[in-house]
Amino acid sequence: MSSSTAVVRIALSSLYALGVIVGSPVYERARLVKDAGQPTHVLTSYYRPADVEGTPIVDPTPGPAGRGGGFLVLTLQGLEPDTMTETFYARMPTPDEAEQLELPAGEPVMVLQRRTYTEDGRVVEFARGVHAASRFSWTYTFKIPD
Repeated sequence: MSSSTAVVRIALSSLYALGVIVGSPVYERARLVKDAGQPTHVLTSYYRPADVEGTPIVDPTPGPAGRGGGFLVLTLQGLEPDTMTETFYARMPTPDEAEQLELPAGEPVMVLQRRTYTEDGRVVEFARGVHAASRFSWTYTFKIPD
């Protein structure tokens, strides 16, 4: 896995999802994930600077944000993730995505958008994943409500 972290200004839709005002800087942590040397997906998470400043999330060293990843870091900051909402959709990749994921011509991508919330409903992470459709699958198990 390779990763990068930077302070950026992001698209309006991402700002809305994270709950920050237009023009506000946020931390972007992008990871390219590979399986057996082949890229499977790019996952980019966005955080408010006040939530993660001085934590492993903003460390520019490649790799995960320490044991337990970003959710453990948020928990240690008093922002324990409690709930997430994920939305998936398919589309054709951009030229940059096709190159980064080493996609053959005509292969679509699956896009994941995730909002992670604390117990009181505060969004603490907005993430967008772009997945090679032929190299990634999702399986969910849900408890059936009464």
